Amino acid sequence: MSNTIITKDTYGQWGECLFLTNGTVELVVTLDLGPRIIRFGFNGEENLLLEDTEAKIRQDGEQFDVFGGGGWKLYGGHRLWTSPEASPRTYYPDNNPVSYELIENGAIFTADVEQWNGVQKTITIQMNPTTGEVTIDHKIVNVNAWPIELAPWAITVMSTDGTAIIPQTSRETGFLPNRIVSLWPYSKMNDPRVTWGDKFIFIQQDPTEKDSFKLGTNNEAGWAAYYKNNSLFVKYHNHDINVTYPDHNVSFECYTNDIILELESLGALQTLQPQEACDHQEKWALIRVTEDLPITDQDLLEQKLKNLI
Repeated sequence: MSNTIITKDTYGQWGECLFLTNGTVELVVTLDLGPRIIRFGFNGEENLLLEDTEAKIRQDGEQFDVFGGGGWKLYGGHRLWTSPEASPRTYYPDNNPVSYELIENGAIFTADVEQWNGVQKTITIQMNPTTGEVTIDHKIVNVNAWPIELAPWAITVMSTDGTAIIPQTSRETGFLPNRIVSLWPYSKMNDPRVTWGDKFIFIQQDPTEKDSFKLGTNNEAGWAAYYKNNSLFVKYHNHDINVTYPDHNVSFECYTNDIILELESLGALQTLQPQEACDHQEKWALIRVTEDLPITDQDLLEQKLKNLI
């Protein structure tokens, strides 16, 4: 029997939303736009996801005429995009209501078909009824009459003042390289928010640093985390060394500026035939940390994380 409680109510300025809780964690999904997971946190405690209530991050302009006008807003929370990034295709305005269907311990959220892009996105959420774990399945269907190439791209916008923890790839490859780091033109290697360690890369969200920074990695460990106020949000994904990923073959990306920090996982780059779909799964966990994590000591942090992740 399901122990997940699902209700519909209004949430802040986001209108009608679906609330999912198992008594330990709470997840809120927008219904009047999106779909977006706009909240994830322990019951009655702070939201680990950012809510862009003032629409500080948005894109407008004539490029959106191909969609019938309007513009794209970040909103915050968790969203599904397609990679490689391009404007206006990637920034399709997800401003319309979504449909949903209740399932065991969760729900399926389906957006309208994206005009001009010719794709339809679905997010399925299932909550473990006894732990803080959530499974999120992302699906993109090609509704065009011709093939298209893309990769599913799952982006989680974290709240401010936390630290992203990204594991380094450790697979032994002999004389061959084992790590890929993709950097964007605006990314500075000496950015003070970034710590390059042998076992982990740390990226600090700093509300006083307006410059953007983004990196991508072949995250073969299949997880990344965000640490804030003794809460550890862990986002798991599958890395397959036998497929090709976007952006120089990276399965994970992290972007930050003074407003946000995004943890982004990517699926394989693939060609979808008409009516064909691709899927990309993440698992989330929210862990309460009873003592401060030793961010400055990578060996000690590795030992502590083994007991948590």
